[in-house]
Amino acid sequence: MPNSVTPTHCPYCALQCGMNLTPAADGTVEVSERTDFPVNRGALCGKGRTAPEVLRSSVRLTSPLVRSGGTLVPASWDEALDRVAEGLSRTRTEHGPDACGVFGGGGLTNEKAYTLGKFARVVLGTSQIDYNGRFCMSSAAAAGIKAFGLDRGLPFPLEDIPKSGCVILVGSNLAETMPPSLRFFTELRENGGTLIVIDPRRTKTAEQADLHLAPRPGTDLALALGMLHLIVAEGRVDEAYVAERTVGWEDARAVAMSHWPEYVERITGVSVPQLREAVRLFCEPEHAMVLTARGPEQQSKGTDTVGAWINLCLATGRAGRPLSGYGCLTGQGNGQGGREHGQKADQLPGYRKLDDPAARRHVAEVWGVDPDALPGPGRSAYELLDALGTDIKSLLLMGSNPVVSAPRAAHVEERVKSLDFLAVCDVVLSETAALADVVLPVTQWAEETGTTTNLEGRVLLRRQAISPPEGVRSDLEVLHELADRLGVEKGFPTDPEEVFEELRRASAGGPADYSGITYRRLAEENGVFWPCPAAETEAEAVADGEPVDAPDAGEPAEASDAGQPAEASDAFEDAAVALSSADPADPSGRTAPGGTASPSSTRDADATDTPVSGTAPGVHPGTPRLFLDRFATPDGRARFVAVAHRAIAEEPDEEYPVLLTTGRVVAQYQSGAQTRRVDELNAAAPGPFVELHPRLAERLGAAEGDAVAVVSRRGRAVAPARITTTIRPDTVFMPFHWPGEGRANTLTNPALDPTSRMPEFKACAVRLETVTP
Repeated sequence: MPNSVTPTHCPYCALQCGMNLTPAADGTVEVSERTDFPVNRGALCGKGRTAPEVLRSSVRLTSPLVRSGGTLVPASWDEALDRVAEGLSRTRTEHGPDACGVFGGGGLTNEKAYTLGKFARVVLGTSQIDYNGRFCMSSAAAAGIKAFGLDRGLPFPLEDIPKSGCVILVGSNLAETMPPSLRFFTELRENGGTLIVIDPRRTKTAEQADLHLAPRPGTDLALALGMLHLIVAEGRVDEAYVAERTVGWEDARAVAMSHWPEYVERITGVSVPQLREAVRLFCEPEHAMVLTARGPEQQSKGTDTVGAWINLCLATGRAGRPLSGYGCLTGQGNGQGGREHGQKADQLPGYRKLDDPAARRHVAEVWGVDPDALPGPGRSAYELLDALGTDIKSLLLMGSNPVVSAPRAAHVEERVKSLDFLAVCDVVLSETAALADVVLPVTQWAEETGTTTNLEGRVLLRRQAISPPEGVRSDLEVLHELADRLGVEKGFPTDPEEVFEELRRASAGGPADYSGITYRRLAEENGVFWPCPAAETEAEAVADGEPVDAPDAGEPAEASDAGQPAEASDAFEDAAVALSSADPADPSGRTAPGGTASPSSTRDADATDTPVSGTAPGVHPGTPRLFLDRFATPDGRARFVAVAHRAIAEEPDEEYPVLLTTGRVVAQYQSGAQTRRVDELNAAAPGPFVELHPRLAERLGAAEGDAVAVVSRRGRAVAPARITTTIRPDTVFMPFHWPGEGRANTLTNPALDPTSRMPEFKACAVRLETVTP
């Protein structure tokens, strides 16, 4: 690659911070600020700043590995690919297609996730595909679809947050998990708004709050119901909004009224005065938001819990109004796009449902296959992992490390070891890859071009800045070669832009419609928010499979001024897809009489700066803000869902009297497979620990730094004690980035949410033991 600056995006969290990469003369890559990208305006956390460290050949895979005599040894690409094809083919022949499993990741680009789903269903013919994003945002996604008819993490840009009046942040420690986003909340307070943080720990994020509520883990649902009870009792319901824009209020209200404040205080440990103060701070401003993250979502009742917080927004008239509403802080780098285009068990591209006959026909036509040949929905992520070695005999795994990241991890590790055949595509030899029969080294973020979709629903272009080492291939090349060896010679291109053009066709008309998005637009406009349908003439070309507006994506285009919002042109307003019928002078955003059936609006919200500039006449500008006119339901109204508090799956008892909750630290990321290979990050966070309150430590007889064993019904983990008053006395916390004896997910409970199939990572019963040296 030329020695020039390439504007691109960070490989880690869902902010997808902008950065510039410059290859240096010594073969390293330098990171510099990219101030034109509005999400981070040049700011980077330590993980982003040190991301090129994992590009070094000394810490990564540079040759395929195959197992020989119980040991992984280097092999040629042909030998390795032949072994994978033979393993999958043999399983399919002997046990049927559903004995082949595929497991993807929320860090895969849209092109990879799309191709992986297509490979599973067209080449292998298996229904057994899911991905690690199931462990991340699935409860929020399920709740959003129930309430609004559509799931997009944030229905508004991050830049709206400082202009709101109050934000309730539920179960997020974004000061450590996505540090560049903290400035939006700092600006909120500087502008006179208030921040309420709900977390069992007084985290670095909670320290920034005007009000911190510390409920017992697993009781967020009761807390939301208690607040809704007070909103009703104090006459704070927006009755006109409820009547005009929602259905189901009476049932939801009846359940909330059975959760009186004193009852909620007994469940949560949050005092009635604190509940009342939270309600006051939330209801008094004209604009307010609720944002949830993994805390309330990673529960066996996560969908209901998120639904209760959505009900709070609906009752107060917040959802679908400017500078207000509910949003989910998506976690993984492509956690949003990864759940839209087909690597999820029940899904087809464009966020279509696999059991919808019309969706099957549309996608089958794009793929050139018979709709009846497409398998039906398969197992969810944990259920798939639990079936390894029994129903599922072979597994192809991309971009995930479930031996560290899955709940009940020791059991999952045993299931992985029991497979007849395991192939892993990864950039490093992760703990899961170390168990494989074949390991395929694949390109990283800076070595390839592709798209991701950040937590705002903003589709972005990652650009290739350097060439990969010899011996490394892209995931798209791997899938192309495997498809060819398994008898499907066409339909699996290796060029990411060609894949994206097909993805546009497959998503056209779906809830997550990318058909109006091109690589050129992404480069010129600094990202495009979905849904973005193609204009009428362009749509015909997309449907015919003709390339549209497709320059060399490897040549970075000059970014446009993202600070100047553009209106949809008159030509587009006359086209088949209308975006907004609401009167811009009406701040409620209600649908005008005889208005459009569109679920969204590109109408500028209170003069916020939205990067839709440079849009040509007749071209859809993208949708930064959803629901301002109507919700994505058949009648355009949001749905209250009546939910009641229920206990976590595993309450403390005499044998296991303490609650465990888990999370992340600022210097590590997810299972740590990449960040644990960076010296600077390891120096800041060298290993696991057990965070506990001084009173609990005193009862245990543990001092700071002492080895403490945390024991659950699933296993035992040992790590040094970290004693602090910032956690509840009935709760311990462990970060989940490390394998070995300090592996937190050895302990966690795989009890599943009945709707989202999310495991209960955030609350389980444990006991503590001192460890004798």
